[in-house]
Amino acid sequence: MIKRMVRLAGQWTGAAVGALSLIAAGAFILGAVTSCTTVNPYFEASKPHHRPEGFTNNYGPAGGKPLSELLQWFADRAREGLPKPPTTVFPNYQFDLAKPDLEFLAKNRSAVTATWVGHATMLLQVGGLNIITDPHFSERAGPVQFAGPKRIAPLPVTLDQLPRIDMVLISHNHYDHLDTNSIKRLVAQPGGEPLFLAPLGVDLWLKARGAQRVERFDWWDEKELLGARIGFVPAQHWSSRSPFDRNATLWGGFVVRKDDYSIYFAGDSGYSKDFADIGARYGGFDLALIPVGAYEPRWFMKDQHVNPEEAVRAHRDVRSRLSIGIHWGTFELTDEPLDQPVKDLREAMTKQSIASEAFVLFKHGETRVLRAAR
Repeated sequence: MIKRMVRLAGQWTGAAVGALSLIAAGAFILGAVTSCTTVNPYFEASKPHHRPEGFTNNYGPAGGKPLSELLQWFADRAREGLPKPPTTVFPNYQFDLAKPDLEFLAKNRSAVTATWVGHATMLLQVGGLNIITDPHFSERAGPVQFAGPKRIAPLPVTLDQLPRIDMVLISHNHYDHLDTNSIKRLVAQPGGEPLFLAPLGVDLWLKARGAQRVERFDWWDEKELLGARIGFVPAQHWSSRSPFDRNATLWGGFVVRKDDYSIYFAGDSGYSKDFADIGARYGGFDLALIPVGAYEPRWFMKDQHVNPEEAVRAHRDVRSRLSIGIHWGTFELTDEPLDQPVKDLREAMTKQSIASEAFVLFKHGETRVLRAAR
């Protein structure tokens, strides 16, 4: 039974894997059916998304799914043999990786660029800063590297090959977004650690792993950091890294404004009015990084992950001039084939009359110059 639970846990979605200890499947069962209390050191009663024990969403339910629904999903996917292998963009798991121009990236100080490493990890260069989102360079998205969702798409570039990172944006603490090994390597990078930007509570996790340059954020906080204006904005999601810390730390997205260029990194989110609130407050963005994958089955994923149709709606809500799809094609987390977002996003854009160049998907490792050097 324990082996069965570990095998199933290893296939679990990144959102669900955050609530799971792959080392002790028995502890997962215990944690899922009992009430475990945490204490929120940042609790402010005046803020609706704060709770004494943690945090909640603005508009939707907070906190993953109950054990009964998890087990139902496991049973359904086992019976139907899901996910099916990709057949179009990655036929038979054959990946057409791009090769980043590492020499250009190392020298660039003025062009705005985006390089997709995979999943939610994107290297952004803007105003002379090297910024990386949710850095994940390990083989598995879990607390250990012998179990958990395995990286299906090969890494197109290693962390050591990238230019020195100035700033790290961490959206939340699920294992497919917050990777211990990658964080430790960034802390030890030549030339000194980057500046880590993290939601409330995740700052404490980072400091416990050696990070000293950490800035914590609550929703709608704004700070001037490294010559950029940084904001932290709501998302409809949840957090956990064990059966005992559900929603103990905050989650969200980031807004980066450097010089006259603006970026929105959504992190992970279900569809909600939060997107419209962000668009209204900031008046639009030059670039948005919006998740498009890990969305089936909808009855299980809808509250925590947008599908491509909702991603296009989010693109419109935040008033993005260019959006890049993230959170797909890398880890086989949910029921849709790994390359299904490509087809579904194309259909959603056609249906909503969005130009093909306004919302794009990258190859793994692809770099694009979004604004030439001035």
